Amino acid sequence: MCRVLSFLDSAFFDDVRRSKEHYEHPSIELVAEREGEIVGLIDVECDDAPGAVCEQRLGLGGMIWHLAVHPEHRRRGVATALLREAEVRAREHDLVRLEAWTRDDPAARAWYESKGFELVQDYLHVYIELGEGLRELFPVTADGIRPVRMFAHYVGDDRDAIRERFARVHDDVLYERRFA
Repeated sequence: MCRVLSFLDSAFFDDVRRSKEHYEHPSIELVAEREGEIVGLIDVECDDAPGAVCEQRLGLGGMIWHLAVHPEHRRRGVATALLREAEVRAREHDLVRLEAWTRDDPAARAWYESKGFELVQDYLHVYIELGEGLRELFPVTADGIRPVRMFAHYVGDDRDAIRERFARVHDDVLYERRFA
């Protein structure tokens, strides 16, 4: 419930899962509690070989898949405490950095930057509806299946044209924080 409530007012409002993910690689999964209630969580999946989970760069990394704080408990240091403990445990896994993807959410981006994360790369998340030319993009059906809605990544250079053409477009950005 904490994750759902935490994401509803974010750019990831539609990334709601029916059950908690299980990770293929070693992971750090922490919750923060106050008075017996879960108020925050962080899930980090750890590289066990370079590039197994994170971008293949120098040293093993950990991907922060979820970092969420219940709306009633924000701005009280919950996310910072979770990140701090996740970093302690990440070092025990011989990780040298953490990565995190986020969308064009100014508060989330400002928080990551305030914690020493640096922008590494970005692209666009594009949601394409039927009335936005989806059938023109994919006119042929495969086995009787025709798309009526689509989620895509745009990595090209003409981002302004994509933003003009489609109603729902998000910046998706990768941040990285190397440990001192």
